[in-house]
Amino acid sequence: MISDVLPTGARGAESFGEQDEVALEALLPQESEAISHAGVRRRQEFAAVRHGARQALSALGLPPAALLPDQAGAPLWPDGVVGSMTHCTGYRASAVALRQDIASLGIDAEPNSPLPAGVGRLVLLPVEAERVRGLETAQPSVAWSRLFFCAKEAAYKAWYTLTGQPLDSADVEIVVNPEGTLAAAISLTPRGRAVPALRGRWSAQEGLLLVALAVPSPLSSEPQRHWDRP
Repeated sequence: MISDVLPTGARGAESFGEQDEVALEALLPQESEAISHAGVRRRQEFAAVRHGARQALSALGLPPAALLPDQAGAPLWPDGVVGSMTHCTGYRASAVALRQDIASLGIDAEPNSPLPAGVGRLVLLPVEAERVRGLETAQPSVAWSRLFFCAKEAAYKAWYTLTGQPLDSADVEIVVNPEGTLAAAISLTPRGRAVPALRGRWSAQEGLLLVALAVPSPLSSEPQRHWDRP
């Protein structure tokens, strides 16, 4: 499923919980040490996405590598590689690409179910809430509020990879095409640097929502401007 939303040049791997124990045993020593303080479920998820990431790295023709978390918990990728990881109940996925092909990549997976009561008001901009209402009327089989949240999570990961800076949900405006594409406009400008828009694809399958957003590389191939409004 993850391959359905990834951009050209990216490789992904996914599992549905069946490989958690195998992945846990396959953790590299540095990774085991980094996650030793966590509970069993957290360690399983941590291991599963790294197991998948090494499979994706192999698909790019790259050797396995220890994928340690940085101070914010984001994975540290090998030189010349960008990537992203996600997990939710019953699903784990990882995606990687060469930096020469993709400057930044963010993926996220969420259950295809509505956000808990009140959460939508916290994470959706008023214009996004209006879009959600219209989409719910046209296509009620998709939990659109959750999809917008999923897209913001993917945007955060791609932004953090590119800038190393945090991002709030209010800083991101999502526009979704019901045919399977979407875009994220970010109101921040990192250190005065112009950055292309985040664009990508989404999918609703097997009770899950999947989103992948990317920034193309090289950045200089895009007109130098602030984040595009989709």
